[in-house]
Amino acid sequence: MNRRYVWPLAAVVVMGLFVPRFLAQAPQAGAAGPARLSAHDAQADALIAKMTLDEKVGQMTQPDQESIKDPADVANLFVGSVLSGGNSDPKTNSLDDWTAMYDRLQEQAMRTRLRIPILYGVDAVHGHNNVIGAVVFPHNIGLGATRNAKLVEEINRITAKEVRATGIQWTFAPCVAVPRDDRWGRTYEGFSEDPALVAELGAAAVRGLQGDSLANPLSVLACAKHYAGDGGTAFGTGIPNKALPGGHFPFDQGDTRGDEAELRRIHLAGYVTAVQAGVGTIMPSYSSWNGEKISGHKRMLTDVLKGELGFEGFLISDYNAIDQVAPDFRAAVKQSINAGMDMAMVPARYREFITTLKSLVEAGEVPMSRIDDAVRRILRVKIAMGLLDPERSHMADRSLHETFGSEAHRAVARQAVRESLVLLKNEGNLLPLRKTAARIHVAGRGADDVGMQCGGWTIQWQGQSGPITRGTTVLEGIRRTVSPRTKVTYSADGSGAEGADAAVVVIGEMPYAEMMGDRLELKLAPEDAATVAAVEKAGVPMAVVLLSGRPLDLGDVLGQAEALVAAWLPGTEGDGISDVLFGDAGPTGKLSFSWPRSSTTPVNVGDPNYDPLFPFGFGLTY
Repeated sequence: MNRRYVWPLAAVVVMGLFVPRFLAQAPQAGAAGPARLSAHDAQADALIAKMTLDEKVGQMTQPDQESIKDPADVANLFVGSVLSGGNSDPKTNSLDDWTAMYDRLQEQAMRTRLRIPILYGVDAVHGHNNVIGAVVFPHNIGLGATRNAKLVEEINRITAKEVRATGIQWTFAPCVAVPRDDRWGRTYEGFSEDPALVAELGAAAVRGLQGDSLANPLSVLACAKHYAGDGGTAFGTGIPNKALPGGHFPFDQGDTRGDEAELRRIHLAGYVTAVQAGVGTIMPSYSSWNGEKISGHKRMLTDVLKGELGFEGFLISDYNAIDQVAPDFRAAVKQSINAGMDMAMVPARYREFITTLKSLVEAGEVPMSRIDDAVRRILRVKIAMGLLDPERSHMADRSLHETFGSEAHRAVARQAVRESLVLLKNEGNLLPLRKTAARIHVAGRGADDVGMQCGGWTIQWQGQSGPITRGTTVLEGIRRTVSPRTKVTYSADGSGAEGADAAVVVIGEMPYAEMMGDRLELKLAPEDAATVAAVEKAGVPMAVVLLSGRPLDLGDVLGQAEALVAAWLPGTEGDGISDVLFGDAGPTGKLSFSWPRSSTTPVNVGDPNYDPLFPFGFGLTY
C-alpha cells in the first residue's frame, strides 16, 4: 500500500467506529450546551394568551417577498416571516436596495397590534451570495477539504455580519447533508460523504452564524438542512429533470431507502451536533424515507427530532414542500402541521395557507395545542434574538455597510480557497510554478470567469457564468502573482500555448443548482477535453485546475496533464488559487469525497471492496 494512503484509511476506520457511538449520545431535552430556548417559554406563553387565531396562524406563515403584491399584507395577515427565494431580489440587487427592501417589510410588521417583528430568511449558503458585491466563499465541498473547523466558523461569522448589513437575520444554512452519490446536483452543498466530518463542520458553521448569543446584533439565525436523508436518495426516485434526455427522475427530492440504523448512522450526524450547538431552526427535506415524505413524517419530526434529540427551535418547511406531502393541499397542510412543522414556506400560496389552516383548526382537525406549540417555538426564537425587546431597533444597521465585501473579509475567503485546494497529481514537480518564468500560458473557459468559480446559489439561484459580481478570476490572480518580466498569455480554447514555459488550464462545470445539477454521468465537457488536448499538442508542461461541485470523470486529462488541482467551487477570490500554483502557499486540502473511477458508480469510504481512483483523505503536498 502507498504510505500516503495510510492515515486517511486509518482515520476512516476510527470514524466508522466513532459515529454510531457518537449518535447514541444524542442530547436529551435538558442537556447542557447553549442557553435553552425553552427558558423563554413564560414570556412566549404570556404573549400567546393575548393572540387571536389569525395572529397565531400569521406567525406560522412565510411568503416570498416577490409574491407579496401589497406590502400591507405583512401587517394585515400578521405574517411572522418573509423570505427571498433563489431569484427573489430587489431590482438592482445592490446592498442599498436589499437593505431598503428589508426595512420596508419590517416596518409593516411593526404596525401590528402586538408589534412582533418578522424574521427575514435568505439562502446565504456561501456568503451573502445573493447580493452583488458580497464576499462569496467556497461552497461546502471545498470547505470540507480544508478540515478546518475554526476557519469554517470564522467564514460563517463573516457571512453573518454581511447578512446583517442588509437587515436580514436568518439564513437557510448550513446544509448538513451527507451526499452518497456525486451525481446528485446538490453534492457541493455538503461538506463530505463522511458523517463525522459533516457533524464537525456543520456544528462549526452554526456556531459561526449564531455566535455566542442569538441576541447579538451581529448574529444570524442558522437553519440546519435538509432533515434528514436528502443526500442518500436513490437514483430514479427524484423529480423529473428536463435537462436530461428523456426527462429522467434522478435524485433530487427523491426517496432515501434503508433501515433506521443506517439513516441514523449516516444522515442524522449533522443534526445531532447542530442541536448541541444550539441551532434555532431546522428545515425538513423535500425527500422521502422509504416512501414517506419527511415533511409529513410525525415520528421523524416530532418523536425523533424534537423529542429524542431535544431540538427546541422551530421547523421551517422547504420552498412549497408542503404541497408534496399529499395531492390535496388541505390534506397536505393537515398532515404536515400535525406531524410537527411549525412554519410554512408558502411563497405564493400564503393567503390560501392561512385560510386552510384556520379552517382545519376550527374543524378540530389540527388541535389548538399544536398551533400553540408551533407559535411558542417561533416566539422562543424571536425572544432569544431580542426581537421582542422594545428598547431595540429592528431596522437594518447601515453602519455595517462599511465592512460589507471588505478586503478583510476577502482575505479570509482567499485563505479558504488556498486551504480547500486538493493536489491530485504533480508529475515531475511541475508545481509550484516559477514566478519568474518567461511566459505562462493560461487557457480554458474557467480561467477568466468569476461566475463559473462561484457556481450555483450566486446572485441567481442557478448561478451564471461571467462577471456577475466583484471578484478575482484565476487569470487575474496569476497576472498579479508573477514577476513584472513574466508574460501571461491567454486563450479560452488552448490555442497559442506553443513556446510557453508552462500552461495553466482551468476547466470544469458550468453553474447549476438543485435538480438542474442532477446527472446520469459525470464526464468532462467535450470543449474542456479539447482545450487540454490542444495544450498537450503544443508540448507545454501543463497544470489543470478543475472547477467542479463534485469529483468528475477525468477521462484522458489525468494522463495528459503533469499536474492536477481540484479547486471545487472557490468563490470570488481566485487569487487563492494562484497563491498555491506559484508556491506562496502549499496545498493542504484533503479529499472529503472519494474520487470514483466511474462516472456512474458511486463510491463511499467504508463500502465493501472500496476502490476509488483517489481515496477519501487523499491530497499531495509540495
